[in-house]
Amino acid sequence: MCSHYQGIKENERYRTFFGSEPPLAGAKVDLWPGYLGSFIRRQEGAPNEAPNEALCGLFGLVPPWSPDTRITRLTYNARSETVASKPSFRDAWRKAQHCIIPAEAIFEPDWRSGKPIPAHISRADGEPMGIAGLWSLWKSPQGEPVYSFTMLTVSASHHPLMRLFHKPGEEKRRVVVLPPDRYDDWLTAVPEQSLALLHHCRDVPLQAQLAIPTHPSLF
Repeated sequence: MCSHYQGIKENERYRTFFGSEPPLAGAKVDLWPGYLGSFIRRQEGAPNEAPNEALCGLFGLVPPWSPDTRITRLTYNARSETVASKPSFRDAWRKAQHCIIPAEAIFEPDWRSGKPIPAHISRADGEPMGIAGLWSLWKSPQGEPVYSFTMLTVSASHHPLMRLFHKPGEEKRRVVVLPPDRYDDWLTAVPEQSLALLHHCRDVPLQAQLAIPTHPSLF
């Protein structure tokens, strides 16, 4: 599960790799649940050839029925196995409110030394990650629109790198890092296609660097 990630700092890098204009203001670079970050979606009601749009939203999905935004502490990741039925996510899943979450890296705890050491995980080729997600729109009690998003996760038990993380005995999970040539497929997929895309996209090679001096491990 990913509760901490690094967004894209340079606007030109954002444009180059995601083909969208980054949000003008608000998105943070170092993100935890409840922080404002950027996500990319198809423009609602726009022609198919219209460019995708990047928006600011809370990291942690806020469903329309939530009384406030504190739920982001629990909804920053959505399990692919239960996303269609869990109340927090099922509306966004049913409506195929797919998004891509741009990230330079994610952070996961490495317990191989017997204590948790943060691992900086990024693409092995140096390009930014495009993480599969869902977005939602919530209205505050004052009627203000608030966007939010969650990262989708799958089992990591057989992944050569991601199975190494999290506490021994805990279930191994990982976010879905999409290959760039599948970005549009994910953004335009209907609900019946969504699970197949998550589980059958080819893996993007990743590398991990511990917070203590070491050599990166490539997988």
